[in-house]
Amino acid sequence: MFLTIPTLLTCTRIVAIPLIVGVFYAPLDMQTRNLIATIMFIVFAATDWFDGYLARKLNQTSAFGAFLDPVADKFLVCAALLVLVHLQRTDVFVALIIIGREIAISALREWMAHLGASKSVAVHMIGKLKTMAQMVAIPFLLYDGVAFGVMDTGVWGQWLIWIAAVLTVWSMVYYLKKALPEIRDRL
Repeated sequence: MFLTIPTLLTCTRIVAIPLIVGVFYAPLDMQTRNLIATIMFIVFAATDWFDGYLARKLNQTSAFGAFLDPVADKFLVCAALLVLVHLQRTDVFVALIIIGREIAISALREWMAHLGASKSVAVHMIGKLKTMAQMVAIPFLLYDGVAFGVMDTGVWGQWLIWIAAVLTVWSMVYYLKKALPEIRDRL
């Protein structure tokens, strides 16, 4: 079950990366670029929920899909963060925290799977909260304007991305603490 509808949806998140980045090189005014990139990010990020729903509904879950789904999410978030750093809409320190955590926890999960202790680093609510904060902050920062005439998305995005950074560190500490007993047992 390599090319299923859910797997293809997951692949769209990876294909979306150069499209979202490319918008900022298009011969358009910045406000239009911001709007297009924001809509694209939201649509492609929504495929994360939709591909999981379809995989369960159509009974098309697979090991490949389970592997590719978080990889696609991380690529999309990391690419968006790099764009935001380039546009000076977020601090490089925030991007380093978030991207560094993603690399570290991915490596930890792989190591724990190798040790047969994957459950010790299973997704926890703190990780879900971190993801939710990121997935709201990033489109706010991509838009970087006043939404509906009342909300400065740049300001809200800055608050949310810093909250996401704090949750990122918190979740990394949580996962490391959960994995530490397994690691100690095997040293």
